[in-house]
Amino acid sequence: MKPKSHIVNLPVYQPGKPIEEVKRELGLDEVIKLASNENPYGSSPLVKDAILSELENISVYPDGGAVNLTTALGQHLGVNNDQIIFGCGSDEIIALITRAFFVSGDETIMADQTFSVYKSNADIEGAVCIEVPLKDGIHDLDAMLAAVNERTKIIWICNPNNPTGTIVSGSALTTFLDAIPPHVMIVLDEAYCEFVTDSSYPDGITLLDKYPNVVVLRTFSKIYGLASLRIGYGVGNAKVIKLINQVREPFNTSRIAQAAAVAALQDQEFVEKCKKLNAEGMVYLQGEFDRLGLSYLPAHGNFIMVDVRRPSGDVFQSLLRKGIIIRAGHQKYPSYIRVSVGTPEQNTMFIQSLEQVLVLASV
Repeated sequence: MKPKSHIVNLPVYQPGKPIEEVKRELGLDEVIKLASNENPYGSSPLVKDAILSELENISVYPDGGAVNLTTALGQHLGVNNDQIIFGCGSDEIIALITRAFFVSGDETIMADQTFSVYKSNADIEGAVCIEVPLKDGIHDLDAMLAAVNERTKIIWICNPNNPTGTIVSGSALTTFLDAIPPHVMIVLDEAYCEFVTDSSYPDGITLLDKYPNVVVLRTFSKIYGLASLRIGYGVGNAKVIKLINQVREPFNTSRIAQAAAVAALQDQEFVEKCKKLNAEGMVYLQGEFDRLGLSYLPAHGNFIMVDVRRPSGDVFQSLLRKGIIIRAGHQKYPSYIRVSVGTPEQNTMFIQSLEQVLVLASV
């Protein structure tokens, strides 16, 4: 059998190591996972009730149009129902966008250290990826604008950026959007937007009326705590969303995921509580990194990249043996690790373990 020639050597996405695997491999009883930017506080109690109620309908296909959820989200965001599309995580929306718009030879622009799913899906569709280096860990919008030409189809901006955690300000973003040709799509990935406390951060939804070439991606996986249910969404101009919908498979989100997301939206008090706890955890981690003399990138999501001043893979393995799972191996940041903000207890255990690892490594 012969696959598409350009997909033969594509890398396979490597998720964070699961807790069960680490326990089994290393014989550990307690393992803390701070690798996948999950919500350490779980999800709203309303979500659990909604899931239990929906179990009665487990033999029935889901609503292919996610009508109830679309209505609830439209009201929450202040947009029309025909501006919304749901997917199996925002990852699927990325795949659908590339499926709907790319033909072989199209060019697409992204940062050189950002969410890898943009590039992998563009590669699958035969698009040419133009990767623009970050500037101090932040999207270099001037350089991205300079890379635009007649073959450019889509530009990806992850805000806050994964893995660096940095943000593009509202003023910088609107200046950029004003300069972009209207036929070029701008995808704003705002998976971590609910965690941001910086007043300069732009709300992508408010840009849609002025910029019909913008599509905003968000998810229920992060602050809403529904990562295992895989449900994310895209919001944009109704005509653009219709085109993306035309390549979506039917029943791509489950009944349970849809019901859980509706319930999650109803508990904004839980969301605000998690935002506050995350901000407190970030302050603690930054303070401890300062104490340890470690530099870090300005973080605005629920994770932070810190320079451990030695090969990140070595630190990853040393922390793993202590039952702490983080992320390492970022190509452009070989001495940095990315750690998710956990509960106060998890953050303390991480810092204690990291300090022990660094002391031992310096002996």
